[in-house]
Amino acid sequence: MQDFRTETFLDVCDTLSYTRTAQRLNITQPAVSQHISHLEAVYGTKLFSYSNRRLSLTEAGEVLRDALTVMAHDERLVKERIAALSGKRRTIGFGATMTAGEYVIARPLARFLQQRPDLQVKVVASGTDDLLALLHEGVLDCALVEGFFDKGYYDWEVYCTEQLVAVCAPGCRLAEEPQRLEGLLGEHLIVREPGSGTRAVLEHALAARNLSLDGFARTTEVTSISIIKALVESGYGIAFLYESAVRAECTAGTLRAIELDGPAIEHDMTFIWLRGSLFEREFRGLVHELAVCAGEV
Repeated sequence: MQDFRTETFLDVCDTLSYTRTAQRLNITQPAVSQHISHLEAVYGTKLFSYSNRRLSLTEAGEVLRDALTVMAHDERLVKERIAALSGKRRTIGFGATMTAGEYVIARPLARFLQQRPDLQVKVVASGTDDLLALLHEGVLDCALVEGFFDKGYYDWEVYCTEQLVAVCAPGCRLAEEPQRLEGLLGEHLIVREPGSGTRAVLEHALAARNLSLDGFARTTEVTSISIIKALVESGYGIAFLYESAVRAECTAGTLRAIELDGPAIEHDMTFIWLRGSLFEREFRGLVHELAVCAGEV
């Protein structure tokens, strides 16, 4: 079970300041120092180092932080499971990146929840980096991400593989014949913001060809997938979006896919949760149930 000293330690990991932690926890700064010293004595090593007026975690501190973060998260889930025994609904903190949330998981999730009246879900849609932070803060239990993540810190399971496609307006010459990726650099590119999984996958694919976003004639950053599609439909530029996000528009003819020479740009959409969680089996079961629901939609 977590106690006040581990709470202090995790807060210092977040603030990297004894003073700010004391203010946030409404305790004195000497108390913060005492709590950290106690843990260092228990584990027989320094957890923080101080250099150039900056506090930082030692390697041992990072190990302890990761372990206690998982423990704190699992303790909350245990409390909710116990409360559920008396009839209270269990809550799942569920995150999804924008494309994954709107075009991949929304309908399967709705079907899943219809079958599970014992659950209530808190859904957060945001960029991959934001979702990773919320997992570590304990706000989320698991997340479906399209971006890249460090597999050393999370347990994970691939949900599906999506293709990133280039799209343009109807009647655009680019859709008339296959194009080389390099041949699109003279175009105006409408792209998601930094931190977006879609953008990260595109940047990775470009880098594999020694290209970058800077190589395009012009770029416009837009945070909304719907706005990007509307701009492309009007002939304002081209965009790279996941096939699931533009399937309806390409079928209706309001967008055209640009056929690219070479291998398709593909990327996994992956469920992740904190590595070492006692509830790993439950999270994997959730992924399976959502996949079944996706097949029924």
